[in-house]
Amino acid sequence: MCTKTHSWWWRRDDFIAKPYKHWEVLKKAIEELLLKCTSSHPYEELYRIAYTMVLFNHGDALYEGLKELINQHLQTRIREAVVESIKARCFFEILNRVWTDYSKSMIMIKDILLYFDRRITKPNIETVRQLGMRIFREQIVEYPVINEQLKATFIGMLSLHRQKNISEWIDMKNVCQMLIELSTFGRDYYEHQFEGLCLRKTASFCRHANQILRAENGACIYEQKVIKVLAENVQRIECCLDQITAEKMIKMLYEEVISRNMSPIVELEDSSMVFMLRNDRIGDLHCLYDLLRRVPNGHKTMENTMSRFLHTKGIAAIASDHTKHQQQPGEVSEAVGDVLNPITFIQNLIKLKEHLDRFLTEAFDNDREFMHRIQSDLEHFLNLSPKAAEYLSLYIDDTLKKGTRMLDENEIEVVLSRALALFRLLREKDMFEKYYKQHLAKRLLLQKNVSVDAEKSVISKLKPECGTHFTSKIERMFLDIELSNTIMNDYSNPTELDLSVRVLTSSIWTTNQTPMCTLPRSAEQAFRQFEQLGMADVAAFFYPTGPTKTNCIVAADQQETGDAMRSSFSSKSAPAMSWREEQQKLLTVTTYMMCLLVRFNHRAKMTYEQLLKETQVPDRELKRCLQALSMSKQSQRILCRHGTAKDIESADEFCVNDQFSSKLMRVKIQMVSDRGETESERSDTRAKVDNDRKLAIEAAIVRVMKTRKKLLHDDLVAEVANQLKTRFLPDPSCIKKCLESLTEREYLERDKSNLKMKVAGFVMSS
Repeated sequence: MCTKTHSWWWRRDDFIAKPYKHWEVLKKAIEELLLKCTSSHPYEELYRIAYTMVLFNHGDALYEGLKELINQHLQTRIREAVVESIKARCFFEILNRVWTDYSKSMIMIKDILLYFDRRITKPNIETVRQLGMRIFREQIVEYPVINEQLKATFIGMLSLHRQKNISEWIDMKNVCQMLIELSTFGRDYYEHQFEGLCLRKTASFCRHANQILRAENGACIYEQKVIKVLAENVQRIECCLDQITAEKMIKMLYEEVISRNMSPIVELEDSSMVFMLRNDRIGDLHCLYDLLRRVPNGHKTMENTMSRFLHTKGIAAIASDHTKHQQQPGEVSEAVGDVLNPITFIQNLIKLKEHLDRFLTEAFDNDREFMHRIQSDLEHFLNLSPKAAEYLSLYIDDTLKKGTRMLDENEIEVVLSRALALFRLLREKDMFEKYYKQHLAKRLLLQKNVSVDAEKSVISKLKPECGTHFTSKIERMFLDIELSNTIMNDYSNPTELDLSVRVLTSSIWTTNQTPMCTLPRSAEQAFRQFEQLGMADVAAFFYPTGPTKTNCIVAADQQETGDAMRSSFSSKSAPAMSWREEQQKLLTVTTYMMCLLVRFNHRAKMTYEQLLKETQVPDRELKRCLQALSMSKQSQRILCRHGTAKDIESADEFCVNDQFSSKLMRVKIQMVSDRGETESERSDTRAKVDNDRKLAIEAAIVRVMKTRKKLLHDDLVAEVANQLKTRFLPDPSCIKKCLESLTEREYLERDKSNLKMKVAGFVMSS
């Protein structure tokens, strides 16, 4: 049989003489394939017929015959069936069925004519598949009645699908796939015929639906409904449409519904994002965040709005730093005590940070961009005040002074953690170090309810931020206190005065040395005896801290005549027995106050000028002491003031308050609050810090140049600034001055070939 077939196949003369006889066999088989997707002729025979026709130059006849067969089939059979389906309301079902059968038929026809496709040489001749797709487009899809119905039905079904009234989404997706396959190049035909129309209709629907939603709802409810509508439409689009079309339509959906309405959504007066932030609408903010994440710059718009809100809140938070408390006569102590600007400054910023952190975690999903914006804005407001470092140290100082007396350990830990969170945003960390050591020194020397655990907790939190260089000095301060206690335990006090002395390392303790005053003879003798007898081993470390850093107890014995007050001094508790034990009070006062009070053992009345001259207490401190003793609350008024002015003046006269009474045996006289430094003190502190910064900058320059040897000026400045940014932000002009100073001292020199290049001069010996 194989021999017979080959002999028939290679009868050249027979095929040349009767080519149409063989075409008729092929034609009948193609008609069968178009009708039933199957043929009664063997595939091998049909392939050989097509192969032979092409081989003997009958390819054009084969092409024309195939084109005529497909056209006739589509016109007489397929088109009529599709048109009839319009009346029967099963248009998509029939169209999909017809297309499926036709596609299968064309695949088999293409396989039979495979040799024809391979041997195509003319540019205007299409492949079998291209021919089949083009004819189907022309005869079926582009037929006016069918084309209009196709577009109308698809748009209608898409609209019904939005209303949840149809479930035949598979037919819609198959039609999309059909139009894509009918495209000559990629998706051109599909996009031209259908996709553009679909996008335009959807955009129109979105605009209309969005107008209705905005008109019927406020921003909060509107956002929730928009999210719901978008989710439903995205699900339908992904089910019904081609993936690329679905992506385009979803993008267009977000553009029409969200991007075009982003400003009104965020900035609506009664229900805007600012309204949500102001009223803690966490759920609504999360909805808005979820909504705007779908479009470019959506979250950026939210960040900008949040930043404007934060700007307003930040200005309000730090405004108290500039307020002035109106003092009333007779209320000096309470009034000054109420002026907690350093404390309220930090407390307000902590509250604001907690407020924003809650938004960040609950509404913004800990978004990194939002977190950076919040930190940046908080850093700006914190550092807006030149006193921020001092205020933060005062806040920690206030917390540690309260200790377990007002807060339990957990509460102290929480407060300190919040304060240290602000510390990380502080730019002038070196200023904070300076103030913190000053305030710590006062706490340790005055024994202000020092909690060792709380102090160590602060040190452990500061160590990762400031380094061991800073914390080692603080730890040394605690060692000095322990050493002082040991010295006092070993010291044999030859006087009756109960004396307590602190021996400090002057290079560690940064307290300002306060001018000494005229001490009572007993106190002066005790101090000198300790200096002579007890300081032999530690004389090199002796550091007089001054009277403001010490406390003493005055025993006040009130006589029946009330014309005098006898006082004796002890740094702890050594009460002098009086004629009437029930009239004796122990007054806990500062050394300055003690010096003032003992003056009234000799005189009934004294003027301000007399007290200033005899005690040699600094003018500012003297006024503070007299305010505490004569102008504080009634239970602490030891002295009476005779003066008309609101503040203490040089002509004011003072005497013992005969009417003083207290239910307590021990009365602590509260010093008038002196929160923060004066401008002159602050200038001195700034000068010291600037000098330390200059040394730190020079050290950083030397470290960099030891490593790099040669470096351009700008690169050197950037490298030095990067090394020091954890402590402070060095001014480029200051770095330049330090470079000039090091160059003059021949630590550096300029490169002769490039004046902008710095060259290391010589390495300092270690």
